[in-house]
Amino acid sequence: MRKILDAAHEVFCRKGFLAVTMQDIIDECGISRGGIYLYFASVDEIFLEVMKRRNKERFSVISKSLHEHEPFDNVLSEYLERQKRRLSNFEKSLFRAYCEYIFSKPKAAVEVFRDIQLGHLRRTIVSILQLGVSQEIIRDENIQRLADHFIVVIDGLSVLALAEALTEDIIDEQLAILNEMIKNIRRVDNANK
Repeated sequence: MRKILDAAHEVFCRKGFLAVTMQDIIDECGISRGGIYLYFASVDEIFLEVMKRRNKERFSVISKSLHEHEPFDNVLSEYLERQKRRLSNFEKSLFRAYCEYIFSKPKAAVEVFRDIQLGHLRRTIVSILQLGVSQEIIRDENIQRLADHFIVVIDGLSVLALAEALTEDIIDEQLAILNEMIKNIRRVDNANK
């Protein structure tokens, strides 16, 4: 099944969601039609599993850093750098497929899926910010609201990347604004960092 999901991930990154067929995934992974249908009945099922796996992998990276008690500034810098790399290499992103999936299905059918995706992103960012609080680097001020700002900026940049209107200067400027927001809630004894 991993081979199918790896192949599907590549196809969804390349083609989005709407243009992908089961045959595309079969061709990418080199499995027989019968073999793929042992695991999945549709492109939708495969896409949902790809997104589920991506969420788990994304959070596991942060979870490992949290478990190992890495310094907050390192974890935050790495997270923002990872976002910059993703935005700069948007052809390897699932964002287009995600948007196509959301907008091609009835609202009621995607509400739970959308909420799960946003929940995973929010949980990742909140976990990073809570690390900063626990290490007494930042104050526990409006962490949820700050996480929502991160989501709006990161998803907004993703939309610009999708529209091919994103430049490295824009990415740097927006990430600097997020860093400034963090600087504004630094504890007094850490304010100069």
